[in-house]
Amino acid sequence: MPEIFKGIALFTPGGDVVYCIDPSKRDRWHLHLCIALQELLGLSEPPHFLVPSHTATVDRWLDPQRQLKTAAEIYPAVARYQPLLNAIFETPDLVWQVANWQEETCNPIILETYRSQFPQLWENHDAIVRLDNKQQLFVPKVGFADDLFDDSPLHDPIHGYVLRLFVAGKDITTKRTLQMLHQVLEEQLNHPYTLKVIDILKHPELAEIDRISTTPTLIRVLPQPVRRVVGELDDLQRAIQIVLS
Repeated sequence: MPEIFKGIALFTPGGDVVYCIDPSKRDRWHLHLCIALQELLGLSEPPHFLVPSHTATVDRWLDPQRQLKTAAEIYPAVARYQPLLNAIFETPDLVWQVANWQEETCNPIILETYRSQFPQLWENHDAIVRLDNKQQLFVPKVGFADDLFDDSPLHDPIHGYVLRLFVAGKDITTKRTLQMLHQVLEEQLNHPYTLKVIDILKHPELAEIDRISTTPTLIRVLPQPVRRVVGELDDLQRAIQIVLS
């Protein structure tokens, strides 16, 4: 992460997010992010109506005394995502200022009128996608996931971990593995964590995105760099040490 940058995030009503990190602070990123959502979710047109009600912006700069300053603003509709924003922008413990309500652009009644035309925006795909500021390509940071078992919130990667467990089928063996995995994490991990389980039989496209060829596969997606353990997880102690190293 550059020392000086501007970061912008655009959320959907369903909770997906696309974001960018721009060290130059020059590009019109709100427009880019709307187009990104259009391509990502297959929308008929860019969802400009989400701006500014579903946006958050962080700006980090040096003042005349060369002191690093940070300002962060988030709109009420997405204020609950502050821990996630601190994770993707690497701003641990930053408190975001909630922006003032804007009747014309933030009214949920008006927003609801778009639901029939853009139903994908109200669905949750568990997508956290970064837009590259040079080629404007999608660079998945967490990717897509279907949360089968755990609804716990996403935590800051400085203070916690985001893990994904890919399985083939939601059977007794999977549930037993998950139970044991939670137990080992609770015993050995001294940080908060999110563990999500993805059934590749139900969502084969997710396996393709993360290049999953064998199950079970355990992946640490945050903090970077990515770590993965492929194959049987009989030795959970060893698997956790590899993933968290």
